[in-house]
Amino acid sequence: MSSSESDVDDMSDVETEKLAKSALNGDDSSNQENGSDNDQAENGDNEPTSWEDLGLIDTLCQACRGLKWKAPSKIQREAIPLALEGKDIIGLAETGSGKTGAFALPILQALLDNPQRYFAIVLTPTRELAFQISEQFEALGATIGIKCCVVVGGMDLVTQAIQLARKPHIIIATPGRLVDHLENTKGFNLKAIKYLVMDEADRILNMDFEVELNKILKVIPRERRTYLFSATMTKKVKKLERASLREPVKVEVSSKYQTVEKLLQYYIFIPAKYKDVYLVHILNELAGNSFMIFCSTCNNTVRTALMLRALGLAAVPLHGQMTQNKRLAALNKFKSQARQILISTDVASRGLDIPHVDVVLNLDIPMHSKDYIHRVGRTARAGRAGQAVTFVTQYDVELYQRIEHLLGKKLPLYKCEEDEVMALQERVAEAQRTARMEQRDIDERKASKGGKGKRGRGGDGGGSDDDDTEQFNGVRKRLKPGQGKGKGKGGKQRK
Repeated sequence: MSSSESDVDDMSDVETEKLAKSALNGDDSSNQENGSDNDQAENGDNEPTSWEDLGLIDTLCQACRGLKWKAPSKIQREAIPLALEGKDIIGLAETGSGKTGAFALPILQALLDNPQRYFAIVLTPTRELAFQISEQFEALGATIGIKCCVVVGGMDLVTQAIQLARKPHIIIATPGRLVDHLENTKGFNLKAIKYLVMDEADRILNMDFEVELNKILKVIPRERRTYLFSATMTKKVKKLERASLREPVKVEVSSKYQTVEKLLQYYIFIPAKYKDVYLVHILNELAGNSFMIFCSTCNNTVRTALMLRALGLAAVPLHGQMTQNKRLAALNKFKSQARQILISTDVASRGLDIPHVDVVLNLDIPMHSKDYIHRVGRTARAGRAGQAVTFVTQYDVELYQRIEHLLGKKLPLYKCEEDEVMALQERVAEAQRTARMEQRDIDERKASKGGKGKRGRGGDGGGSDDDDTEQFNGVRKRLKPGQGKGKGKGGKQRK
């Protein structure tokens, strides 16, 4: 994915990369993002609209078919004609329904009618989603020479400034890093921008990005088209007004916050101290599937990954304190199915399109009910089936009730044989001990490398090799004869 950012100035490279990507996984991911056939079959739609019927030009229709998008999804059928008429749009559709195509296609058509650099900017809350949207734009615009630039944190500012100096047509950015460039990159401005898109708009309009968003809105033209898209949307009109929409049309494919019909959702009510034991039991019971496990903190993400590794399960963590290259590497390992278990904080909960996810496990219940919709939306995408299990402890009852209230239904209990679960307790307890020791060693290594580790991103540079826990796993065993125990004790005394 990072190569799509670095080679963005050379369209022949991009085209070659796209062809290679489509040969490897294009069928799955393209179909996945669009969700076309399955959407229509699921919803009993007897009017199969073609791409031409939406008013798209032949070049873009062929690009859609080249990506195996046979017919538009519901959100695309509703939003694209309105976008082509020049309306501002608020698009609300369940996750996995092809929202990226719904805003990318009208922008590309407008760009062909009126070619210019710095034509559109797409804001996203997470870095991984920015790279994914860039891939979609490049795939759709490969035949027409579209240049994209991804501007996200955790990557080199100078490299990004050079790419921006080449004046790409489309900029896909996280708000914070875009503001960095607006303030510090000489000659870069957004005075000519014609389109502003906010993907996962409710998160961007939230307080998290308030300062950055205000700065961006001040420096882009008022005469522009604005699109807001999300699976969940804020109801606070003031927040929508801040996005400076003009007479927006609301395109609402799902009337209530909802998950797709083919997603089987369960909860499991357990004592907090046995949470890991139940997790391992479910992973064993559903072995052979591909899992995404969501935790609430970076620390718990790493701890859980180390514990599962100690049990011989190939798990890879993804969280906000990892370097960006490590985050992309972890995601690629999971996407390529080299690893079957991805353990993540909410950085991976929004928008990410990974076709093969079979099961989502909410190990820690989300603090905000809407985050639940986004998390479980990582599976059962584009008409596929999927399962989601939420772990509810004695401390989570109120948060879980809010989720049920949001969904408007009660979820069934996931049945487990308690005897079978507790038979794993001893092995899991041993794995937890190993994980704690390895985590302490990781912390010690980062502390001892403090000086050296300031390459790139402060202390993170030194510990970046430990971020995905793979290179580090087993250091305990190698040290055990003498040093290991001493190190462990040293760790205790320090604490």
